[in-house]
Amino acid sequence: MSRIGKIPIIIPKNVDVEIVDKKIFVKGGLGTLKSDIIPNVLKINILDRKLFVIRNKEDKKSKSLHGLFRVLIHNMMVGVSKGFLKKLELIGIGYRVNVIENNILEMNLGFSHNIMIQLPKEIGVQIKSDKGRNFIIILKSHDKQLLGTVAYKIRSLRTPEPYKGKGVRYVGEEVRRKTGKSA
Repeated sequence: MSRIGKIPIIIPKNVDVEIVDKKIFVKGGLGTLKSDIIPNVLKINILDRKLFVIRNKEDKKSKSLHGLFRVLIHNMMVGVSKGFLKKLELIGIGYRVNVIENNILEMNLGFSHNIMIQLPKEIGVQIKSDKGRNFIIILKSHDKQLLGTVAYKIRSLRTPEPYKGKGVRYVGEEVRRKTGKSA
């Protein structure tokens, strides 16, 4: 039995939840998110600013989706009320990043050419650069899934290598270092 699926989701004061035709819409101060509901597996009840995800059947598929949908709906509510944040750090000599108009990132990652990435309009970007420090890309969004996907794509352009540690990594990420030939 899903322990996470049983926990009710408390709806924040500035968030509105609507259920229309197998879809759930969550509106808040930062935006609107929607998700599909599998009606023959799950149903959603709202009582006194609390949302309950209830499964209709006791089969394996229903049990596996119960906790998942509860967490997805909770992430939607947190996203539209507070938002999510990811920080990426560029480690390497000459690695640079600039934000050009219309959410375009121009990155110099040691290749012979600059890499241009068009970010979705739902994602806000900010660059932090101090003299003598590495560049830090700060990504903000109300959609956790989209934010994680974009951060992963940026990181995959130059993943951290194990010998010198150069590359794009999440802030606080530990890279397992290897000794070189000299050892």
